[in-house]
Amino acid sequence: MAVSESRALPPQYVEDLQRDLGTQLTALTAAPLDTSKFAPQVAGQDQAQQDAYTMATTQGQGIGAFQPYVSQAGAYSGPQGYQGFMSPYQQDVIDATLAEYDSQTAAGITGIGQNAAMSGNLGGGREGVMRAQYQNKSDMNRALLQSGMLQQGFTQANQLANQAFGQQQSLAQQVPGLYGQDIGTLRSAGAGQQGQTQAGLDALREQNRLAAYEPYERLGFQQTGVASIASGAPGQYQSMVQPNPTPLQNALGIASVGGGLLGNYGDYLRGRNTG
Repeated sequence: MAVSESRALPPQYVEDLQRDLGTQLTALTAAPLDTSKFAPQVAGQDQAQQDAYTMATTQGQGIGAFQPYVSQAGAYSGPQGYQGFMSPYQQDVIDATLAEYDSQTAAGITGIGQNAAMSGNLGGGREGVMRAQYQNKSDMNRALLQSGMLQQGFTQANQLANQAFGQQQSLAQQVPGLYGQDIGTLRSAGAGQQGQTQAGLDALREQNRLAAYEPYERLGFQQTGVASIASGAPGQYQSMVQPNPTPLQNALGIASVGGGLLGNYGDYLRGRNTG
């Protein structure tokens, strides 16, 4: 006994839509998708980051950062450290002072002779003793005066040398920290600029990715519509492409912008489907 079978064929326009859909799908998938247009890219170091690296590896670390200050401090220490701070006019002052002193001493000796003449002892033994005593005392005072001026100059120069030594030592201690601050500032500024560049690369990658998948999205939406017509039940298209934000994009708010644009595109598709 022959078995009869009956099938409810879809309307001709549905078959035409399905046939057209199959043709488009075959053509679209015939060639591989060029993923190089939306391959991840990494932004290179900013110039400030490169400068920070150079400073950190050549100047900011090790003895080279503070060696010049340590060496200069060493020049201000030791037995000869004070010499660079001696006044160049000190000897002139000493010579002028001693010349004035000698002049006054000579005047005193002349006074002894005058007094001896007035008393009738000129050239006598008493005059000789008075002259010798005066000269000895004068020589002692002259030596004390000279040594005092020399000591004063040495003390002042030594104090200046000690002060300069302390300043150089302080600089030697501060330099690594100052270099560290400069390095940190350069790194921070460079990282911000590198982040901005990276954000631009990531945004361009997402743009290219969405553009590459747009034909697939359009065909998928069409497929959902044809299936809805054929079944008589409303269909809802689900996008195959989701945004792929990086942590950097999230930090800069780019991901939220990209998600909003894609959401609007999905709303548009759903509106067309339900309409």
